[in-house]
Amino acid sequence: MTANIHYDCIIVGGGVTGTALLYQLARFTNLKRLRLVEKYDCPAQVNSHTRNNSQTLHWGDIETHYSREKAQAMRRDAAMLVNYASHLPPRERDRILFRMPRMVLGVGAEESRLVRERYAAIRACYPRLSLFSPQEIADLEPNVALVDGAWRREEILAMGTPDDWSAVDFEALANSFSAQCVRIDRNSDRHVSQLFGTEVRTIRKDAAGYVLETSRGLMLARSVVVCAGGHSLSIAQRMGLGLEYACLPVAGSFYLAPEALHGKVYTVQNPRLPFPAIHGDRDIRAHGKTRFGPTALMLPMLDRRPRDSLRDYRETLRFDRTVAAALWHLLRAADTRNYLVRNLLYEVPWLNRHLFVRAIRKIVPDLTAGDIDYAEGHGGIRPQLIDRQTRRLQLADVRIIDGKGIVFNITPSPGGTSCLGNATRDLRLVADHLGARVDWDALERELLSGTTASGLAEEIPMLAEAG
Repeated sequence: MTANIHYDCIIVGGGVTGTALLYQLARFTNLKRLRLVEKYDCPAQVNSHTRNNSQTLHWGDIETHYSREKAQAMRRDAAMLVNYASHLPPRERDRILFRMPRMVLGVGAEESRLVRERYAAIRACYPRLSLFSPQEIADLEPNVALVDGAWRREEILAMGTPDDWSAVDFEALANSFSAQCVRIDRNSDRHVSQLFGTEVRTIRKDAAGYVLETSRGLMLARSVVVCAGGHSLSIAQRMGLGLEYACLPVAGSFYLAPEALHGKVYTVQNPRLPFPAIHGDRDIRAHGKTRFGPTALMLPMLDRRPRDSLRDYRETLRFDRTVAAALWHLLRAADTRNYLVRNLLYEVPWLNRHLFVRAIRKIVPDLTAGDIDYAEGHGGIRPQLIDRQTRRLQLADVRIIDGKGIVFNITPSPGGTSCLGNATRDLRLVADHLGARVDWDALERELLSGTTASGLAEEIPMLAEAG
C-alpha cells in the first residue's frame, strides 16, 4: 500500500473512544476524508470488550470519590450516550443500554454517615436520587439487606436510583458507531473508512502533516488522534512527546457468582486509595450471573493480549529514580500496600476465592467461597500514569497535545461512559486545527438535547460553548 490518499484525520484505535470520535467527525463536520485504523480484526477487542470492563454507565451519583464538578461532567457525558442510543431503533438500543437499579452502599455507622453527607452534597444535581433505608434496600436488593431472611447486623444505608439506564455494552456501542460510519461512507460523498487488522508502528511529523507507518504501509493525514490506551503513550514517546510520564499498568479482574444482585451495588470509596472500590453488578451478557470486582494487580503489559505489549510497557515505564520514588510513595502508605498485597493474593488459585469472598460479603453477606469463580478471560488493563515531575500517580484524565494536529488519549476516565464527551472535545481540536465546519446545532439536537432517562438533558451545558 502506498500513501496515495491524504486523510483529513486518522484515528488510531477502534475501541469505544476511537469509534465515537470517527462517528462525530463523520456526522457533524464537513471533513471529507476520515479513517480509523485498528490492530485487531473488529472494534472493541480490548478494554471496550464486554468481558473487560464493569459495564457501568457512570452518572457520577454513586461514585463517592468524585468531586461535585466531576460528577456533573459525568452526568453530562452519560446523558449524551443515552441521547445517542435513544435515536436508534429500539432493538439496537436495547442491545446497548440496560435498565436496572443502582446504589452505593454504606456499611457501618461511619460509611452510613458518609453516604448521608454525599447525598446532601449532590442531591440538587440528581432529582431522582434517593436515600434507601434497610427496608428499601431489601425491596431492591434482598441479598444485600438480608441474611437467611433476617436483617444483617450492621447498620446499612444506600443512595441511588431504583430504575434507570445503568449498564452499557460498550462493545455493542462501539459496533453501533462503526456501523453508522459505514452508512455515512456508502450514502454520501464522504470517504469514511475503517481498516482493521492493521497496526500503527510509528508516527512522524512532516511538512504536510503526519506520516503513519503501519503494517499495511504508509498513510498520510493532516491530523491524528490516538485512542489506544497505554499504547497511546508508547506511540507518543517515540515521537518525543509525553516524556514527563511513565506508565504503571493496573489489571482489573472479576469473579462471577450465581445471580445475587438485580442491579449495581457500589461500595464507599476509601479516599486513601487510588484504585476503585469493589462493586457487584448484574452481568448483562452472562445471564443469571453477578460479577464482582475489579481487583487491582500491577502487570508489565499494556493490554491482556501479549503481542508487543511487554515491549511497549518497558518503553513507557523507563524505570529510573523518579519512578522508584513514585512507587515508594505509593507503597509506603499502609492502606495502599495492604490493598496491593491482597489483590496479588486474589490471583492465586484456590486461595483467591477464599480471600476475595471476604471482601464481597460487604455487598452480599451470605456468599461463600463455593459460590464464586474466578472469571477467566475477563478484565482489562488501565494505564495509570506517573508524573515524573511530581513523582505521583496522575489520577485525572491525561491527553497529550502537540498543538500541531495530533492528540493522544491515554486514560479516559471513567472509561467508556465519557466516549462521546471526549469525542466532542477532540472534534473541537481537530476542527479548529483544520478549519473545518462543525454543525453544532445538529450535535446539540442529537446528543445534548431531548429527554434522557434521568430527565437531565435540559440541564446539560452545550459543549460547543464549554469548549
